[in-house]
Amino acid sequence: MTSAEQSVGPRHTIRRLRQDYYHRIAAYGLSPAWERLRDLIGSEPKSQCMPAIWRFKEVKALLMESAELISAEEAERRVLLLENPGLPGESRITQTLLAGLQLIMPGEIAAGHRHTASAVRFILDGANAYTTVEGERTCMSPGDFILTPNWSSHDHGNMTDEPMIWLDVLDVPMINYFETTFCETFDCPTQPLAHQDGDSIAFFGSGVLPDGAAALKSSPIINYTYARTRPVLERLRAAGRIDRRHGARVRYANPVNGGWAMPTMGAQLALLPAGFRGQDYRATDGTVFVCVEGQGSTRLGDQDLEWSSGDIFVAPPWLGYAHATDIESVLFSISDRPAQEALGIWRELS
Repeated sequence: MTSAEQSVGPRHTIRRLRQDYYHRIAAYGLSPAWERLRDLIGSEPKSQCMPAIWRFKEVKALLMESAELISAEEAERRVLLLENPGLPGESRITQTLLAGLQLIMPGEIAAGHRHTASAVRFILDGANAYTTVEGERTCMSPGDFILTPNWSSHDHGNMTDEPMIWLDVLDVPMINYFETTFCETFDCPTQPLAHQDGDSIAFFGSGVLPDGAAALKSSPIINYTYARTRPVLERLRAAGRIDRRHGARVRYANPVNGGWAMPTMGAQLALLPAGFRGQDYRATDGTVFVCVEGQGSTRLGDQDLEWSSGDIFVAPPWLGYAHATDIESVLFSISDRPAQEALGIWRELS
């Protein structure tokens, strides 16, 4: 028995005295760490995020319905957010990432703005609508991966005869955690063009760099087109460079410094050969996947999610997963791994 218990009697008395003490110190903005330490510093990650899947055929129909209710001009960005079922009402797919499906109908423009949050676009449906980033306009096709680094001016438009749909992923929850959000809209809905389409890939993605190129934190490439990236996966497979966990996989890189394309979000593209049975894997970054081609399944903990082209699913942090395919398939993925690596907290286990 402790000296405190000896002095006050039964154990319920010391509990009462402690509660009284906690109540009094709360008035001074204080709380006892020893009552919360196991929750604050656990032995391993425990995420509120849950495995979830959004099937493109179902979601596309709902997204198209939104076009009858609100215009791109009125909405500013006509986006349906993908809300993780473990984080209802929080407008996020993981604790650090916001994701949504954006629709631009023929003839519409999503007016220009810029914001502190960084954004990426992964094109799912439609072709040849455009996005303009910092004066460079690029046409978009399925599988293209497009960057909008933080505070970059950007606008979108669709001058084709077909709707255009893509996945937006932004680090908004991370930026909001630091309470550093700024956003600026422009008087003109579209920005003037200062470059030719393809300038950024020609200047920075061809194995050479312009003299005096700055060491930018985000990649200066606007559009990592699927037409250029998909053949690289084929060559990796032909060379036998197939990871037992991830397949033949590449990461989208910043050609100036060799790092991730963005400092807060890291994206990869993987080819899973026919008959692939992935080794179990887990890591601390919650990861958003998109099926670009083919079909397969992913075991997430005790769940099996079956996916096909266009479907989007999420693997929560530190939850083991393994991919399986019967036919050749391609998966895009994105997470907050670069931010975790910069902080020295990222960990993987396989």
